[in-house]
Amino acid sequence: MWLPNWPILRLQRSGAASAEQPVVTVASERGQRRLACVCPLAAEAGLRVGQALAEARALCPALDVHEAVPEEDAAALGRLAEWATRFTPLAAADPPEGLWLDIAGCAHLHGGEDALCAAIARRLGETGFPARLAVADASGAAWALARCAGGGTRVVAPGGERAALEDLPVGLLRLDDRAVAALRRVGIRRIGALAGLPRAEVAARFGALPALRLEQAFGTAEEPIAWPMPARPWQEARRFAEPIAAPEDLMRALALLAEALGARLEGQSQGARRFVARFLRVDGGVPAIGIATARPVRDAAYVLKLLAAKLETVDPGFGVEAVTLEAQALGSLAGAQAALDGRAEAGADLAATLDTLIARLGEDALWRPSPLGSHVPERAVGRAPPLTAVAWPAQLPDRPLRLFTPPEPIEATAAVPDDPPLLFRWRGRLHRVRAAAGPERIAAEWWRRTPDATRPAHDFIRDYYRVEDQQGGRFWVFRVGLVGVPRWFLHGVFG
Repeated sequence: MWLPNWPILRLQRSGAASAEQPVVTVASERGQRRLACVCPLAAEAGLRVGQALAEARALCPALDVHEAVPEEDAAALGRLAEWATRFTPLAAADPPEGLWLDIAGCAHLHGGEDALCAAIARRLGETGFPARLAVADASGAAWALARCAGGGTRVVAPGGERAALEDLPVGLLRLDDRAVAALRRVGIRRIGALAGLPRAEVAARFGALPALRLEQAFGTAEEPIAWPMPARPWQEARRFAEPIAAPEDLMRALALLAEALGARLEGQSQGARRFVARFLRVDGGVPAIGIATARPVRDAAYVLKLLAAKLETVDPGFGVEAVTLEAQALGSLAGAQAALDGRAEAGADLAATLDTLIARLGEDALWRPSPLGSHVPERAVGRAPPLTAVAWPAQLPDRPLRLFTPPEPIEATAAVPDDPPLLFRWRGRLHRVRAAAGPERIAAEWWRRTPDATRPAHDFIRDYYRVEDQQGGRFWVFRVGLVGVPRWFLHGVFG
């Protein structure tokens, strides 16, 4: 799919630019401001991409100039790709002005390839995004045909890529300007002329890219596409003939999806600890709700109960045309047999209570400490799901129960730089040290640390002391800086 002048379309859709005025985007190139994108009105005024901004203003004084922001253009393309997942599960941005859509296996759901392309073009046109589409077995052929002159939608029959491309300019093979110029110097202006040359001679004279692009356009070479997410096998979708918006209709759709997804999970003896429901609105919005559970589940009624608690946060807008439910964080879940007295499986009540709390407080609110393989104190403990079995080492270093993140700076005084502090001030209060033990030297993990040229290596070495003040308070403090004036921090409190 090609969206001509996408950066300007994005500005016009957001209201930053007017469709009734010539609009361009500019970028700095070798110290000079040049046009990066030109709208049709500006092109009619004689402006072109690469033209100097000063020259463009002289030709069109009423020009509306905007700074080119490729990052925002790419982000907007990504959001449009997410919108396109209502037509196909695989959609990816192709910056700066295109989308890749893999419609294999789903075109028949929309009445065929022509009908699917017409539906996509119509929906995009209604939202102010005119698009050109092409369908082919080879990605390179689809890319070229979508951008060739004439517009409209092109659907190429399997094996017909070569015949469809041979009369098109070689520039549509996604070659850089230098390669196109080199080919034209020797009289090669059409793809068919390039295809008639031996591939070895093309690679030897013009480099490997023209030959590779030619093979990708003809479908004899694979082209990797960075899909934003892999195909999601544990997902169910339901589309509606007319948009729905009533909460009871949305609940009914979720119930059907939960039943279908639960049956699939049961067939594979699987459960999931996370479920995400997405609501594809007619205006392009995709609100989503998610739930997490303490252990893998697949019971449809149970999943629906947790989702219902968050359904009120979904804004259906002008209507929802499709709903999807995806299972994530899968885990083994074999069928469980109830006890002879009919009671539920042991631990089921606890899991249900935890799931209710997680649904209300958030997935990160409940967790269990888990040991990690690191000697750095703040990296030695991680978070695990609350019902996960955790095995702690038999011997643990003497560490405070409470650690501060990050460590808090203190003012400390020591007899000599290598000694523990005699007194320190923390949070405005002075503490006189009665006893101290240490030091315990802990160095940063160099294989995790990003090199910082502004800080010496010894700045990442800490000398820890366990100290007790005259009131009986016990603290864990450390000194940083083996050279010059040391800096002191309080990392934790014992007891």
